[in-house]
Amino acid sequence: MRKKLIAGNWKMYKTPADAQAFVAALLPHVWEHERDEIVLCPPFVNIPAVVEATRGSKIEVGGQDMFWEKEGAYTGAISGSMLRAAGCTHVILGHSERRQYFGETDDTVNRKLRAALVAGLKPIVCVGEVLEEREAGVTEDILRRQCSVAFREIAGGGAHPIVVAYEPVWAIGTGKTATPELAAEAHRVIRAEAANAFGDDVAARMRILYGGSVKPDNANALMSQTEIDGALVGGASLDPKSFAAIVKW
Repeated sequence: MRKKLIAGNWKMYKTPADAQAFVAALLPHVWEHERDEIVLCPPFVNIPAVVEATRGSKIEVGGQDMFWEKEGAYTGAISGSMLRAAGCTHVILGHSERRQYFGETDDTVNRKLRAALVAGLKPIVCVGEVLEEREAGVTEDILRRQCSVAFREIAGGGAHPIVVAYEPVWAIGTGKTATPELAAEAHRVIRAEAANAFGDDVAARMRILYGGSVKPDNANALMSQTEIDGALVGGASLDPKSFAAIVKW
């Protein structure tokens, strides 16, 4: 039985003070929640505040990105070991916004994924098609390519911490959501690619999340699909009551 994971991606929102206030408002709603794993992914500057505010709770903290080198002359970059030292357990990799605005490629996602595993982080690897690819009927081809490249040079035994998030790009921030059935079919494609890369046992245990306009009113329908192992939540994770409602789907 795969434990579902509900991760909040705050993107470029909130100050450290805002982050502390958010956690204070969220904790009473989820303090005793054990069914699902809960992760908050704030901007880098908010990580210490969120780590401190969640101390003693079951909420874990993740970064929104990382570089593949451990250290060096890479202005503006953050390494996996830095995230670990700051108290992070997870890291988001290859989000469509990183691909769209910052030139992220399948190859750089692979390099970051391998570095995240070495650093002892649980990577949340994002994959998904744009609207033109969905309408052209090549969604499966896109998902297979993104996964096969991301999974390169990773031994099956080292792949257990990997989480994949299927995020149809046309549904991110648009209010549009893939139907639970469409999402579940995409998840089956991703799991098959994981089986090709790591073997059936690792693939069967790998958690595959859905992301793309997840809200309290559609969370239950999505989470009820056996192939959907949780959610990567964007805008709805910025409000503590909204995020708590998704956690309690």
